[in-house]
Amino acid sequence: MQFGQPEHDAAARLIDLALAEDLNDVGDVTTNLTIPPSANGTVRLVARRPGRLSGLPIMTMVFAKLDDRVQIQQHTCDGSRLSPGEEVATLNGPTASLLTGERTALNFVTHLSGIATLTQQYVDAAAAAGGKAVILDTRKTLPGWRVLQKYAVRCGGGTNHRMGLYDGILIKDNHLASWQGGGNDQTPVDVSEPRRSLSEAIEHAGANAPAGMKIEIEVDSLQQLADAILARPNIVLLDNFTPDRLSAAIALRDDQSPETLLEASGGVNLDTIAAIAATGVDRISIGALTHSAPALDLAFDWETGA
Repeated sequence: MQFGQPEHDAAARLIDLALAEDLNDVGDVTTNLTIPPSANGTVRLVARRPGRLSGLPIMTMVFAKLDDRVQIQQHTCDGSRLSPGEEVATLNGPTASLLTGERTALNFVTHLSGIATLTQQYVDAAAAAGGKAVILDTRKTLPGWRVLQKYAVRCGGGTNHRMGLYDGILIKDNHLASWQGGGNDQTPVDVSEPRRSLSEAIEHAGANAPAGMKIEIEVDSLQQLADAILARPNIVLLDNFTPDRLSAAIALRDDQSPETLLEASGGVNLDTIAAIAATGVDRISIGALTHSAPALDLAFDWETGA
């Protein structure tokens, strides 16, 4: 799994914030009062539960920021599946620095590994149900964490949706409510005029969009889908469709606009993912991957006598 420059830069900013919160220009007072500066220790990062690893390079960055004398040996890599008791990495260096950086390092790795682990569970469940659906994240991320949380989704076998509002067109229900109203603050809506169609919204966006940018539109009914695919959008997001309605939507798409991808969203959880994937929908987007993933239980085990 490639931990590239965007991930490195995002992690560096967050590490600075995290250490500032912990140390506040004062330092680790407990460690400074109890641990001799000359003490050295060895600690192992160990998985307590099964899962998928993400964020290990950030642990190296944390300790490089604190003390470059800390040496880290990685025994696996991001994207790897972990078993309970598996040793992920071994750290050796000044005991005081290991203690000071322990919680900051674990916060990054447990949070991102939790996202990767939950993503893996959805990917595995969808694959077991058959079909061809890829699992996507959303923009439901923590401020400042988006690049890293989406990296964690990739570590879990998922696929990233658009990164932000700047790199993809997604015409959602509130856009459509305004579009179909046909007015603005200066021009009152003429209720006698026919409502503008979804296909017209897609055509308008396509005529003015940056070159190569895909157009996606959200619908909540088969009637809206029939309107939207007249303009052959790249993707249609099917909001809160039941499996039966998803199957009907696929049949309609196949007949009218086979090149349009269909994305299921809303009401997706580990109990419903199999039935949704089994319909043959192309994409399934899940906000819970980033906003509700529990941290994976990883811990520092100190060597006896260290």
